[in-house]
Amino acid sequence: MRALLRGLRFRRPIRSSLAVAFLAVLCACGSEDFSEAEKKAIGSLSLDALSDLPLDEGNRYSGNRAAAAFGAVLFNDEGLSGAGTVSCATCHKAERQFQDDLPRGVGVAETDRRTMPLAGVAFSPWQFWDGRRDSLWAQALVPLEDAREHAGNRTAYARYVKARHGEAYEALFGPLPALDHLPSNASPRGDAAERAAWERMTLRERDAVNRVFANIGKALAAFEETLTPREARFDRFAKAVMEGREPEEDAVFSALEREGLRLFIGKANCLECHNGPRFTDDHFHNTGVPPVPGLAEDRGRAAVLDEVQDDPFNCLGPYGDAAPDACSALRFMQKDAALFERAYKTPSLRGVANRPPYMHAGQFDRLEVVIDHYSNAPAAVSGTSEIRGVVFTERGRKALIAFLKTLDGEP
Repeated sequence: MRALLRGLRFRRPIRSSLAVAFLAVLCACGSEDFSEAEKKAIGSLSLDALSDLPLDEGNRYSGNRAAAAFGAVLFNDEGLSGAGTVSCATCHKAERQFQDDLPRGVGVAETDRRTMPLAGVAFSPWQFWDGRRDSLWAQALVPLEDAREHAGNRTAYARYVKARHGEAYEALFGPLPALDHLPSNASPRGDAAERAAWERMTLRERDAVNRVFANIGKALAAFEETLTPREARFDRFAKAVMEGREPEEDAVFSALEREGLRLFIGKANCLECHNGPRFTDDHFHNTGVPPVPGLAEDRGRAAVLDEVQDDPFNCLGPYGDAAPDACSALRFMQKDAALFERAYKTPSLRGVANRPPYMHAGQFDRLEVVIDHYSNAPAAVSGTSEIRGVVFTERGRKALIAFLKTLDGEP
């Protein structure tokens, strides 16, 4: 869990029978025991406060049902990989919140980062843990050519789509270009042979392949836009609080869960980063998370600021569909690398208790360890950590975890 925790001490739990009886009564009460400020905070976290998903201005197929249906096919197609063994669904498993329960994602080989769940991801202006892509469709293209993920290349994908999905592609995007005369394997991001083959292609040929490649990403994004957060017990409880009534039987919070909710929206200061209905601010923070021994140096967002601006598939690039005065996130992005040293995107907490391990490279195996990290507030190995130390009692830690478990969506 991401939170800025400042100098907080929780009292030891009262163990008398009178206190237990009091907490039992508190468990059953409605919204009247919350202050107006607390009610406002609780309401802001409810799915009822989630706005409609805006269309992606860089993707003209955003919100297109036919594109989403085609994207769902591509998402599950192992043919979109070099060896025909990996699909998007390999790491983003539908039955596991579209993630894989591993410390680091494994496609053709193990990567350096944790697989993120996809529910609600289309609301974020930046993709990946470091935000190195500015749209969901641009993000979808990166794993396809990553040697450790799908391990394919651009011309091979264009040729495969034409052979396997040509009719569906052309019904949506129009005629495919002539591809048979092009190299079977060529890409500006591939190995030495693939890069050399790409360089031998004409500018017109490269552009034709890039447009097919971009459309693959746009279809995948149209599908991923349909993956929205599921209602959790917290949402039903929050609705009752906002309406000033007793929660239904399937939404009642225990005394421990209420205590954890109060900590979350109050003294623990979790709302600074985990706010809104998706429990994320979509920003990047250095929280002093230690690196994983043996992995390459990972500076987070500080290392990718040029990459996102130079990406030909970004919102303002030649393959995007946005007007020149659109793309405000990209046009006004902060570009000072020093601000983002070892900073990673705040993950959503919806469903968090049910998907260990945690952090950008799976450094912590349990929520208890996450809370202890924020309690101890270690210094960052580079840059400056934003967190401050806190002392939790065992009761306080259990309360916070009990509340987080109420964010698990229905199956």
